[in-house]
Amino acid sequence: MSLVQRCLAEFIGTFWLVFGGCGSAVLAAAFVADDTKLGTLSPYPLGIGLVGVSLAFGLTLLTMAYTIGSISGCHINPAVSVGLWAGKRFPASELIPYIGAQVFGGILGSGILYMIASGKPDFKLSGFAANGFGNHSPGYYSLVSCFIAELVLTFIFLLIILAATDRRAPVGFAPIPIGLSLALIHLISIPVTNTSVNPARSTAPALFVGDWAIGQLWLFWLAPILGALLAGLLYSAVFSESALTERQRTGEPI
Repeated sequence: MSLVQRCLAEFIGTFWLVFGGCGSAVLAAAFVADDTKLGTLSPYPLGIGLVGVSLAFGLTLLTMAYTIGSISGCHINPAVSVGLWAGKRFPASELIPYIGAQVFGGILGSGILYMIASGKPDFKLSGFAANGFGNHSPGYYSLVSCFIAELVLTFIFLLIILAATDRRAPVGFAPIPIGLSLALIHLISIPVTNTSVNPARSTAPALFVGDWAIGQLWLFWLAPILGALLAGLLYSAVFSESALTERQRTGEPI
């Protein structure tokens, strides 16, 4: 596939991740049926809640991994592209095109989500699924707590991706652990940061919220990319096939 084709796949994939994942949070997380004609509210909330949003993010990644994995690798995340580069799985020359496609795909996802959500009479932009720390963390977690959470969770996420896509791993199953791991990551960290582990996912809603979301966006680029870099370097140096082969050659313990 040409670079243009692969970047288009990344654009579409990141669009789906943001539209599907953030859309579930904005449109469905706390939904309560409201029959204005009868003047009644449903006695039970119909929203999908934290668990539903977590599953939505995992499912968007899993479905796109099977859809565009064979085309672009389905990074749909600048941190993943950087981590794969650090792990010697992706060329540096393609980082900027991939990241650009991912960011613009995410922005389109948020744009269409905004057009849909703003059609509700009582719509308020509010958080719009943006990531934040301190007063803008769902659980009011500090900057340090949020930084650690994003760094560690992205680190583990990249280790899972690198291992699941290793040629020694069972063929055809990689999207399953990768998608499930993203769902688990959201179950852990939605209360902390609203869960990023993906700078493109964070940038897209922040541009619509503006103000504090733009001011805090730096953390959701820095922490995920640093975590991804560390994971890529570790996997390449310790767990990769070439590293194991070198230890066998030199007689070091495996």
